[in-house]
Parts: sequence; structure tokens; C-alpha cells
Amino acid sequence: MTRTPSSPRSRTRSGTCKALLCAALLAVTVQTTAAAPAFAGGPGSRDARDCVRTERPLDGQARKVLDITRKAKAEFHLNSVELKVTRDGNEILTDALGESMTGVPAQPDMHFRAGSVAFSYVGTALLQLVAEGRVRLDDTVERWLPGVPKANKITLRMLATNTTGLHDYVTDPAFLAELEAHPFRHWTPQQLLAYPYSHPFWYEPGTNWSYSHANYLLLIQALEKITGTRIDKFLKERVTGPLGLDNTRNNFTPDIPRPVLHAFTADRGLYEESTFWNPSWTTAPGAVITTHVCDLARSAEGIGSGELLSHRSYRTLLNPGTVGLGHATATCPATVCLEQTEAKHFGLGVIVVNGWVLQNPSFSGYAAIQAYLPSDRLAIAVNATKTKDTPDGNMAEVVAERIAAALAPRTPLAID
Repeated sequence: MTRTPSSPRSRTRSGTCKALLCAALLAVTVQTTAAAPAFAGGPGSRDARDCVRTERPLDGQARKVLDITRKAKAEFHLNSVELKVTRDGNEILTDALGESMTGVPAQPDMHFRAGSVAFSYVGTALLQLVAEGRVRLDDTVERWLPGVPKANKITLRMLATNTTGLHDYVTDPAFLAELEAHPFRHWTPQQLLAYPYSHPFWYEPGTNWSYSHANYLLLIQALEKITGTRIDKFLKERVTGPLGLDNTRNNFTPDIPRPVLHAFTADRGLYEESTFWNPSWTTAPGAVITTHVCDLARSAEGIGSGELLSHRSYRTLLNPGTVGLGHATATCPATVCLEQTEAKHFGLGVIVVNGWVLQNPSFSGYAAIQAYLPSDRLAIAVNATKTKDTPDGNMAEVVAERIAAALAPRTPLAID
């Protein structure tokens, strides 16, 4: 789930809608059977306890980052903030402030839901297949997804860049009502896709831009057909394994690997724990991931630098043809078909803001961001959880923006 950076925040009668849109819409304007976890390295992999607080005493930069984080935590009444900041792969600061639960201090190695971060892995893996000649970005999907409406017009590129014209089920009032009433419900892709399929397309595929979670549901299904490999195994082989993300894992159930950072939200009117609300609606089975903040910082660096891609593929990751798209029409309002500019646009599974490459999941009480500035080789990873007094929106973004302003003042991370 990602949230739109520059559009007005959508307000609805549903608190859940606000949380979901926080996750679904940065992409919009910036322009979003139980099995063993397959993204993990397994029992013999690097231990989560490798993710620990920076040793004291701190140097000047680390003290500055910690001070910024402490002030933001107090200002926005956050329950916890976990962060890791690196430059050239070298740690500036790793820390965790606040509590996981009452009386349980937050720790950097605690796991949380990472939502749309998985989309950056899917985009990177797709570009690897393209570079190998396995597929072309402009292949239409009717060969792999014959039942999709307009499958003979929709391409892999359109799915990966949100240019199909499909509605987003996360903004559908009928879906939101069901999700709010039943946060523990398990959703199948077919049930989720029924919502966008019940609406006409916003526009002809490839002619405009609008964010839709349906696109990545379908892209993941296509990748599984193309490769003959389940998506969790495919992404481990192609992305999370090579990047050493041993604590970034898919989960087929709502479970989270221990230690767990607990989440709380007032989305349904009552401030309540939401840690184990079922995340099956967020994307396709096999790509519902959890992580910790150290993996998130490594992910920011690896994806944001194009470490796993050729130079040509990396250029496509950052601008696959979305810049210049996005405009209101008679059938697509300005709140949906949002302008994609050089400064702010959706890439191929990533978001580009003033040269920063990022993803920013926010849903069910969790809010996070991974952001990388290639020109400075600066990686910022933040995860935040709420109290009942925390404002709406992704507060992890706000913390990251303030850290970026201190460490890279000439290149603001100006998401909103």
C-alpha cells in the first residue's frame, strides 16, 4: 500500500478508508494453506538480533538524526519509531524509540508489515526478466491472464506502472465497508478483483495514469505464469536473497515473525490493536511481507541504487514512461487521474520524488518508508506506530522528510 504525495488527502466517512488511502495514494499523485515464510533465509540465516541500536557515544550526525526523531515522536504522539540511516552503506544511526506494547520497549529488530515495499521487488524482478529476453514490457497479458477485461490491450508495463485504467478496490466504498466490518477476513485475489471489474475502466489502457492495487494483483499472477514459480520463491531468488534481506519474509497467514512490533489504530472509531488484522487484501498471496528496519534500509539502498539491474533497466525503473501522464478527463476525475511529473512520479514499482527513490506503506496502524537518494548514496528507513492522538497520514514519511532535510538539504524529500 502506498500513499499519494501531493494530492489532497481523501476524506471519507470510513476511518478505514483514510488508512487505506494513506497507503494507496502516494503513488497516485507522485507522482502505493499456511506455509513456511519463503522470503526468510530460514533458521540458519542472519539473525534479527544483528539489527541493534548504534553504539554510544553517538557522533554529531547520529545525534542530530536522533534529536530530529525524538522531537517528531513527541510532536505527533507516536507510540514508536524505528529507524536506520546509512550513507555509502555505512551506518549513521540505528535506533528504536517508544513502545511496542505497554511496558514493552520498541527494538530495532522487531518485525512489522511492509506492504507496498513488495511492489518494488516485483518491479525489479520483472525488469530482470525483460533484460534476459524472457518477456517484453509491452507484451499484452492475454496469453497469461485471458480472463482479464481488455487483456489484449493491457501490457506488463501498464500493470507495473498503473496505467491500465482499472479501478482501485481500496477506494471502493463497498470494499471499504466490508473491510472495516471484518478486519480479520481472508481475501482471495478473485474476491478483490471483483470490485474493479464491476466498474468501467477510467480510460483506455495506456492513455492515462491512476493508482490501483488491482494492477499488482494481476502482475504477480502473470509473473507466476511466466516463470512457473510461486511469487514468494521467485522474489527470494531474484531480489530478497541477493540483497541479503534475511528478515524480509512473505507470510501466508496474518502471523508476524517474532519479535513483533505491535500496531494500534483508531480507524474503526475505537483505538484498538490491529497487529494481526488480516493483510491478505493488500496484494497477491506470496507477496504479503514483513520486515525489520535494518532490512528496510538495505532494501532502500539495493532497490534505490538499481544494484540488481543493468543501467538501462535502472533507467526504466525510474521512468518507464509515466512522466507526462496523468490528467483529468470527462470519465476520470482529477482526484484519480493524477499528474506525473519529472519531480514526482510513479516508476516501475517505485516512487520518485526529487530524485529520491522510495516506497511508503501505510495501513492498519503501521506506517513506514524506505527512501534512497542516489546522488548522495543516502538511505533512510523509518517505521512508526500510532497512539490515539497521532494525526492522520504516514508519520514515518514526516520523520524521514526531516532527516533528509538535515542530511541532504539541497534535495528535499518533499512527498506532500
